[in-house]
Amino acid sequence: MAAFRTRLFVDRAGIVRAAAQVPSPNSDERPEGVAITLLVIHNISLPPGRFGGPAITALFTNRLDPSAHPYFATVAQLRVSAHFLIGRDGTLTQFVSCARRAWHAGASSWHNRDQCNDFSVGVELEGTDDVPYDAAQYTVLARLTRALRRRYPIVDIVGHSEIAQGRKTDPGPAFDWARYRRLVAGRTGSLG
Repeated sequence: MAAFRTRLFVDRAGIVRAAAQVPSPNSDERPEGVAITLLVIHNISLPPGRFGGPAITALFTNRLDPSAHPYFATVAQLRVSAHFLIGRDGTLTQFVSCARRAWHAGASSWHNRDQCNDFSVGVELEGTDDVPYDAAQYTVLARLTRALRRRYPIVDIVGHSEIAQGRKTDPGPAFDWARYRRLVAGRTGSLG
């Protein structure tokens, strides 16, 4: 829970030292000269609707055991990642340096620009479309957003559903955008 105790800072290498570092092989170099201007918010739970456990980390590091749960057999072969995961308790994990392209958006488009992975940072919230997110997740997400904005020229913040319309629904109706925006805008004495 270091993300609650220290100020979040994205260093020049794209690393947030306050986050647990779990490197994912599912990343590559960003196109040269492309600025990070988009933040994409996702949700994930493995198996669907279940929280806790090592399955998300296993998926992002290509170690998900397809025999451990029937659903895992349908996704274990995927090569996906995100830059960050925020657990239900606010635990922050970084899988990919922000300087690299994480494989989180898939087929996507924003403002007539395809391949959103090229110019975005992806943050996964442990959750589902229809279960309210925990207060700790909003707090850490807002603090992470401010840290990312201090480092990169992020102009848009969207849900996965907005860049992959008809294909994705996350972060879903359970995500309180107004609450998140208030937390990002207001400092309320918390560490930034």
